[in-house]
Amino acid sequence: MKLKSNFLSVFFHLILVFVFSCNSSLNKEYDEEFVSVFQFNNDWKFIKLEDQEENNEMIPIGVDFSDEPWETVTLPHTANLEPYVTLKQWQGICWYRKTMHISKDQLDKTYRLKLDGAMNVADVWINNTHVTQHLGGYLPVVVDMSQYLTEGKNVISIKLDNEDNPITGPKPLNILDFNTYSGLYRNAWLIVKDKLHITDPILENKPASGGIFVTYPKISKDEALVSIKVHIRNEYDVDKKFTVLSELYKEDKLIVRAVSTEEHLNSLQDKEVTLKMSVLTPELWSPIKPQTYNLVTSIIAESGKIIDKESHAIGFRNIEFKGQKLYVNGEPIFLRGVNRHQDYPYLGYAISDNSQWRDAVKIKEAGFDYVRLSHYPHAPSFMEACNSLGLFVLDAIPGWQYFNEDPKFADQVEQTVRDMIRRDRNNPCVLAWEASLNETQMPKAFIDRLIKVVQEEYPTGKSLSAGWMEYGYDIFLQARQHRHDNTIETKKPYNVSEYGDWEYYAQNAGLNQDSWNDLKESERTSRQLLEFGEKALLQQATNIQEAHNDNLYTPAHADGYWVMFDYNRGYHDDLEASGIMSIDRLPKFSYDFYRSQRAIEEKASPMVSIASYWTPDSSLDVRVFSNCDEVALLLNGEQISKQRPDTNRISTNLKNPPFTFKVEKFQAGTLVAVGYIKGEAVVRDALITPNDFKNMTIEFDESGIKASANDDIFVRAVVRDENGTQLPYEDGQVLFTIDSGTDGMLIGDNPATIKAGISSILLKTGSDKTDYKITAQYKNVEAQGTLSVQP
Repeated sequence: MKLKSNFLSVFFHLILVFVFSCNSSLNKEYDEEFVSVFQFNNDWKFIKLEDQEENNEMIPIGVDFSDEPWETVTLPHTANLEPYVTLKQWQGICWYRKTMHISKDQLDKTYRLKLDGAMNVADVWINNTHVTQHLGGYLPVVVDMSQYLTEGKNVISIKLDNEDNPITGPKPLNILDFNTYSGLYRNAWLIVKDKLHITDPILENKPASGGIFVTYPKISKDEALVSIKVHIRNEYDVDKKFTVLSELYKEDKLIVRAVSTEEHLNSLQDKEVTLKMSVLTPELWSPIKPQTYNLVTSIIAESGKIIDKESHAIGFRNIEFKGQKLYVNGEPIFLRGVNRHQDYPYLGYAISDNSQWRDAVKIKEAGFDYVRLSHYPHAPSFMEACNSLGLFVLDAIPGWQYFNEDPKFADQVEQTVRDMIRRDRNNPCVLAWEASLNETQMPKAFIDRLIKVVQEEYPTGKSLSAGWMEYGYDIFLQARQHRHDNTIETKKPYNVSEYGDWEYYAQNAGLNQDSWNDLKESERTSRQLLEFGEKALLQQATNIQEAHNDNLYTPAHADGYWVMFDYNRGYHDDLEASGIMSIDRLPKFSYDFYRSQRAIEEKASPMVSIASYWTPDSSLDVRVFSNCDEVALLLNGEQISKQRPDTNRISTNLKNPPFTFKVEKFQAGTLVAVGYIKGEAVVRDALITPNDFKNMTIEFDESGIKASANDDIFVRAVVRDENGTQLPYEDGQVLFTIDSGTDGMLIGDNPATIKAGISSILLKTGSDKTDYKITAQYKNVEAQGTLSVQP
């Protein structure tokens, strides 16, 4: 898919990417390159400790410790494969170790280890030296290893503790409404650089500094002014002269370059060099046209040799509020959005970059232009996908209904805000920084402190803070269930941060999620699993329609449905099922409701979808979602009617209300919906009354992102009748097997339960290029499918 290939070309432009073997020396190409970024995911050794006594006895550090009995794993990795419904996730101590060999002539470089996600307290040793302890599992751990490495064998040892921590939060797991999971669950990187190099913003820990920081003094359709602040460190024992070059590319075309005068940097010192660019008639970034550029910044030594280079995807977009209205690039916009939890079944957070991209694709294809990261920073690859696809992001720190008076807690929250901004500040997708503990009564002095941090880390006057309390923040976040009397007094930019779930689930619970009084009937809730059937899924869609329509009465510039995907709640023995897709990433009827809200003028394709299974128990009020002017419904070739969208209490503000057709009586057969724009038929959907099971088909959910090595792919067995109709009420289990393919494994309950006519299991691919042949068995019927995987 073009999206993915473009991402790769931007992210790895002119950067050597090499998988570092656990027992090999650095590749000889290293000496010929100005910088090497090694994906450091393979050949880690892993052990999970089962009790405290074992933890007290084991100190597995240094080159002499034998980790041969340990399991060999590939990152991203979860310390524990969790059950499909996870009531009490695993918590405890685990260790990771990795061996690397360095020759004598390779010791004259700097070496960084970067862990994109390590849950939750990480202690890192290089050989026998403890070099850092990092608190918090959602932001990078960055270690300068240079002074600790020696010629020959070196060992990295990492101890992870994911037990409840009052300083990191977000809350004790037994009362937390989501899981935090375990392990080195994101990518690891080995970054090898010259001793005169561009720094890392997390490692430097300086406000608005470190690495490369791109800001925009001016953005218009005619011109964009770009400021590129480059932080450079000289670790040589002599002074150095150099120049800094920045080049801006649109795809492979050089647009403009800027070069510094000759710079001088004393030994063992650091400095900032700022370059300026003017880009004429820039292509602007927006949700409709997410235009990105590739900014390549180099250090050129006095000899003329490039000794360091970094690439960053950037975009030009101007965000401003006029009163409470949001304008992007001078145009008013309402951001229809959704919240996302990032967990998969069984794997928790430990999913591939491709899986992160597939989630973003599903969100965009559902008709959303904005995603709130709930309630923590999500993976860098998800941010990159949002840049490319045109999804605004509300970037959030960890927190949920929890505050600790210990000063160390406030210090930790402050550092988390700083590191989040430093990691994500160059991403055009970031709308605002949610430097706020969600649904938590925070002291005003604490809020003042966090807002000051946002201003210090992004000191342009254009950064936006967002918070759950109105006090202090630029944007006021409020969930619909907290808008009890439906009045909004704030004059600030207003964002309906969550809606559509809790207000239909419980009455008068306010912020006390521990209170289970006055629950509404299960028929009224939006928490409907995919397998609950047509009536339940239609109720969820009705709730969502009513709530979204109500939000459009408010002065909100955005709203975020709760939630995109079903997820594990941790403290309760069921899935939180208000997602418009299941935890297996399968759509419910409400997914198509949101798809229909993307208007044709927003460059959406015409769509029409019948929200029915058309069985004898189906509603005779047949609901159709479409973004067309008119829809005709036909039953067995006879037109029921051709009509305009609904006009009723819960449709008054919608861009494209549903179409509800009155059918006099049920008649088995074929329903067809035809969408018309300006009188011309442009799209159709059809379904046939399901009969008895006859056969199966196998599908692989790649969502346009081709499967690669070390990937996570949902394998679907779709049960069908003789007409090929999916059987939504089939009850049974499908057995999956891998017939061929290298190093792959199936993850999940096997046989796997059929849900709404589909049985799903995860395929974890190996490290090689191969074809996986999968067989599914159900009721003496077999189906085969083949998935091709690239390295």
